[in-house]
Amino acid sequence: MQRLSRRALLPTGLRLSWRLLRCTGWGGSWSRDISQQAGATMRLVQFQTSSAGPRIGLEEKDGGNVIDLKAFDPSLPSSMREFLEKGESALVIARRAQESGQHILLRSEVTLLAPVTNPDKVICVGMNYADHCLEQKVKIPEEPIIFSKFASSIIGPYDEIIHPPESSEVDWEVELAFVIGKKGKHIKESAAMDHVVGFMVAHDVSARDWQMTRNGKQWLLGKTFDTFCPIGPAIVTKDSVSDPHNLGIRCKVNGELVQNSSTNQMIFKTQMLVAWVSQFVTLYPGDVFLTGTPPGVGVFRKPPMFLKRGDVVECEIDELGTIRNKVV
Repeated sequence: MQRLSRRALLPTGLRLSWRLLRCTGWGGSWSRDISQQAGATMRLVQFQTSSAGPRIGLEEKDGGNVIDLKAFDPSLPSSMREFLEKGESALVIARRAQESGQHILLRSEVTLLAPVTNPDKVICVGMNYADHCLEQKVKIPEEPIIFSKFASSIIGPYDEIIHPPESSEVDWEVELAFVIGKKGKHIKESAAMDHVVGFMVAHDVSARDWQMTRNGKQWLLGKTFDTFCPIGPAIVTKDSVSDPHNLGIRCKVNGELVQNSSTNQMIFKTQMLVAWVSQFVTLYPGDVFLTGTPPGVGVFRKPPMFLKRGDVVECEIDELGTIRNKVV
């Protein structure tokens, strides 16, 4: 008779716990097991209240109440970057807090901040949607086009975008973002997801005059004005996302749908981007990647259309949520 292993004799739920205890990193097996065991989406946020903040928490659902993680475990740090630096042990505590049903704050009592406010790097990818390349009548890139934003451009999911007086061509770009959870250099594609903690919505606000005409047509200044990088509303952990490369992605301006595509149009996927960029720079917990935008941006409309003060921009990605920012 074939002898069954001790693990095989365990009930299914305990077998999941067995695998969880044996795991040692941010890898896919660990994240999938903890998700299946708990059976709940994990949405990491930074928030503040009238009496405290900033702090880290868990959003029960998109637009839902918030679990105060530091109230659950005072040993946890107050910032997302420090939380991510603690690695898997911090996520295990967060999952326990989620299951406890304790320290829940009403959504009306909290203000959501950007999920990450002080990353070492904000790494952006240009021309990364096949349908966006067609819109511009340009060839699909053979290698990722990489640029950056300064961390000072980051704002929260409902904060105001400041229209700079230096630009008359401020444009919208909804983007899928992902956040690094584990330090790495020269990361292989096969191990790339071990270094990603989760995904969120981003808005790559762009001053087209500075990006396309001025400053030698270098992109940096046109992309990195203060407030030009709204992100949020939460970091949805990778185990909670069905397929980050097959999600509906949309942008509305004053309620009008201006971008409507799918992340399946991405040319370079998350794993390739992590491997590519880590050839050049060390990736650190909290680093943010913006992965490109689909067609429908204002500059390529006929006639071109740009944001003006008073406009409201909504960027939405299935399973991740919506960020909503007014231009002032």
